[in-house]
Amino acid sequence: MRKNEPEFKEILDNLYDGVYFVDTERRVTYWNKGAERISGYSANQVVGHRCMDNLLNHVTEAAIQLSLNGCPLHATIADGKQREAEVYLHHSDGHRVPIMVRTAPIRNNNGEIMGVVETFSDNSSLLSVRHQLRRLEDTALQDPLTGIGNRLYMERRLQIAILEFQQHGTPFGILFMDIDHFKLINDTYGHEAGDKVLRMVTATLHRNLRTEDTIARWGGEEFVALLGGINSSSLGRMAEKMRTLIEHSTLWMRGKNVGVTISIGMTLIQPTDSTIQSIINRADYNMYKSKQNGANRITGDKTTPASE
Repeated sequence: MRKNEPEFKEILDNLYDGVYFVDTERRVTYWNKGAERISGYSANQVVGHRCMDNLLNHVTEAAIQLSLNGCPLHATIADGKQREAEVYLHHSDGHRVPIMVRTAPIRNNNGEIMGVVETFSDNSSLLSVRHQLRRLEDTALQDPLTGIGNRLYMERRLQIAILEFQQHGTPFGILFMDIDHFKLINDTYGHEAGDKVLRMVTATLHRNLRTEDTIARWGGEEFVALLGGINSSSLGRMAEKMRTLIEHSTLWMRGKNVGVTISIGMTLIQPTDSTIQSIINRADYNMYKSKQNGANRITGDKTTPASE
């Protein structure tokens, strides 16, 4: 190996990724050009130093210093197993660089571990793609007009709530809300005014639910609120609060204040509810009964329509 060492070093120095060797004391014995480029530290600055000197100061996303706790190099020296980890190194300019590190043991002719080789690559592009995917996922679950969750978002939250009820008995309630005479608003004042009404109703509902509750636009002028850990009387009080607040909200359009109302169907999770559709259908049916009985009302499972 030593005979071909210059040729071997030239190959490693031409690699895009960072490569370095450490001995069993975790002292750096080789540092290639890729490592210099990614870290900003030259071989002269690094070779001869140990990981514990914290020149690179690798940390995890949780800010755990790997040289002190959970170092892949130290673990590979101990058991000879290859490892992979996403960490952040300290660049010579002071900033943090996300990198993917991979470690493998270096053995002598007798199979004894005499050190470890670590390769690392700049992970910035991968993290950027991940952030973009997260943003796309968030966008896919968000209603673009109102800024709250959309139907898919609520369906996912309902799935979780049903599982928690089945496994732990955690109760929850649903408010299915529909803006009354919304088509008339659009026909009279235009779709731009209709959009303003939707945003106004959204803001009122969103800001006046409890912090642990979830609101989403189910579609069109329909909204669904999921209220956790609630009983029938508390659900009724919350429904009445929402109905009253919407009734007293207005928008200035064409020289006058225009108000809207909502009809609400409310229901609590039941042991027979094994799907999202069963509980949503019941809440939707109760909302429809509120519409039939004059709108601007609340209807529950075993109640007559609530007072105006």
